[in-house]
Amino acid sequence: MPNKLALLFIISLLSFTAADCQELNARVTVNSSRVKNNVNQKVFQTLQTSLNNFLTNRKWCTDNFLPNEKIDCNFLLNMESTDQLNVYKASLTIQAARPVYNSSYGSPIINYKDDDIFFKYIEFQQLDFNENRVTGTDPYASNLTALFAYYAYMIIAFDYDSYALKGGDLYFQKAQNIVNNAPDSRGINGWKAFDGLRNRYWLVENMMNSRYAIMHDVYYNYYRLCFDKMYEDEAAARSELLNVLNLLDNFISDNPNKMINQFFFQGKATELIKVFSKSVQQDKIRASSLLQKLDITNAARYKDELK
Repeated sequence: MPNKLALLFIISLLSFTAADCQELNARVTVNSSRVKNNVNQKVFQTLQTSLNNFLTNRKWCTDNFLPNEKIDCNFLLNMESTDQLNVYKASLTIQAARPVYNSSYGSPIINYKDDDIFFKYIEFQQLDFNENRVTGTDPYASNLTALFAYYAYMIIAFDYDSYALKGGDLYFQKAQNIVNNAPDSRGINGWKAFDGLRNRYWLVENMMNSRYAIMHDVYYNYYRLCFDKMYEDEAAARSELLNVLNLLDNFISDNPNKMINQFFFQGKATELIKVFSKSVQQDKIRASSLLQKLDITNAARYKDELK
């Protein structure tokens, strides 16, 4: 009997370890308040549970993550009705944070809203994904899992890029593979170059394009050389952050209107203001001038709060 109990304990321990080493600490919220076709709301509760399981139970990369190493991320799926049965239009907001060394602070690494989503869902349908065969028999159903798999890989890729120079290349490649093999049908958008200037195609293209390789330096320097060094020497870290802004200024001057330019700054205004508010006046003025130019959406905030 003791041997059997010991064996059961070992099995349960192994099961716990296997279930607890996935990469994403993801939370998916499905908002169906704009679905008007008298659909049972339980359908969307089931969808929410299935998407949470899809992201957190699947092994997205080969590395093992400890519980405290999981990447914190949130997904908000806002759904609307269409005139097709079980087919929905939606937007998806993706947020992911990267912990700053020796602190409890999580710095935003992704804060993006994808408005171009069209998919099919029937309650209890299996959310399968095969990276070697992205599109299944029904492109509308496949579009849902392709979408979440794409952003799972992009979250991991940006996270890895923040710890090692070009560390996320493998996962950018996986995301690009989804783009290249994405579902294709009427109403499905965001996967093609001609679907717009800012979409899933262009985001991963910008990070995979060798002409824009300096963006990998930007992500690494911003997180690893600036924020991770704050606990050691704030002044030196702020100086390095100013160097990152100068790097971005040169890059954006040479490559205007690229999707990655705007994408990088989304969600970062508050932390940038907080960091540079402690700078010497000369650096504060320089930072404010650069940020008003680089992050036009928040230009007024920088001007008012970094005086």
